[in-house]
Amino acid sequence: MTGGGGDRVAPGGRPAVQSTPVMGTAPRHVWVDGRVVEATEPVLTAFDRGFQLGDGVFETLRARGGRPTELPEHAARLRRSAAGLAIPLSGDVEAALVRAIDELLTAEGLGGPDGDASVRITVSRGAFFGRGLLPPDEHPEPTIVVQAWPVPPVPAAHLETGLHLVTSSVRRDPENPLIGVKTTSRADYVHARIEARSAGADDALFLTIDGHLSEATSANVFLVRGDELATPALACAILAGTTRDWILRWASGVGLRAVEGWLTVRDLAEADEAFLSSSVAGILPVTRFAGEPIGTGRPGPWTLRARTDREAFIRSGESDS
Repeated sequence: MTGGGGDRVAPGGRPAVQSTPVMGTAPRHVWVDGRVVEATEPVLTAFDRGFQLGDGVFETLRARGGRPTELPEHAARLRRSAAGLAIPLSGDVEAALVRAIDELLTAEGLGGPDGDASVRITVSRGAFFGRGLLPPDEHPEPTIVVQAWPVPPVPAAHLETGLHLVTSSVRRDPENPLIGVKTTSRADYVHARIEARSAGADDALFLTIDGHLSEATSANVFLVRGDELATPALACAILAGTTRDWILRWASGVGLRAVEGWLTVRDLAEADEAFLSSSVAGILPVTRFAGEPIGTGRPGPWTLRARTDREAFIRSGESDS
């Protein structure tokens, strides 16, 4: 393999061990640099820069019925993120990921027609046995890891009563060049989730340094105001989500006017409806902000329609085209 994991994939494209996991149990296998191994097998050196420095990037996507949803879009964003940290990826990384996901889903028993998996692709700069922050002139070979978990049913309360959000004390700087890079350095996000839990909320929203809405810890945020569907602009220190892109296209087809702009917490509090979007969880209603109801305090009709349409899109396999 040169960077992307293509050369060391075993011929035939299937792991030697195949098994069916028990739902709710931990994954039994992981794909690392071209092969499926037992999840408990030690596969990374302590000198891997991803472990030591968070010097890596990742993508998370959904695979329904063995078909990865929007894999070309995720692979393109993975490339952009890797380029943002000057991590070299081989030209055939997309093909390698197709094989990796197929092999891993088969090993985990998640590749059949009823399979529904959350897939994480992680790329670190690789092992370097020296010290310091600056990457070495001679690039180590990147480490590529693919993991998969069964997607559990969405808790009924999330769809019936919606999510409660609060703001995080962490602020996002739109001028930060790493904003659009999905790095494995997640300390800010972990801290924000801890804040949300401490406040009795389901998730936290980041604000920009001048107080505008940015994004949740692992999702984009949308507001419905009459016939307008509003979401923070890319300039608001957000990651351009693949589901976000789909929703913006979907809106025009159902009679909503999509607007990307600078939104405030007041806009959220006064919205008719609000929801979060992500690749794995899909679209989830937001019905409370800082303890106060949004709109009627119940999931709204546009939110529920968006979720239904997105799930239908994933099941249809249209994302493969």
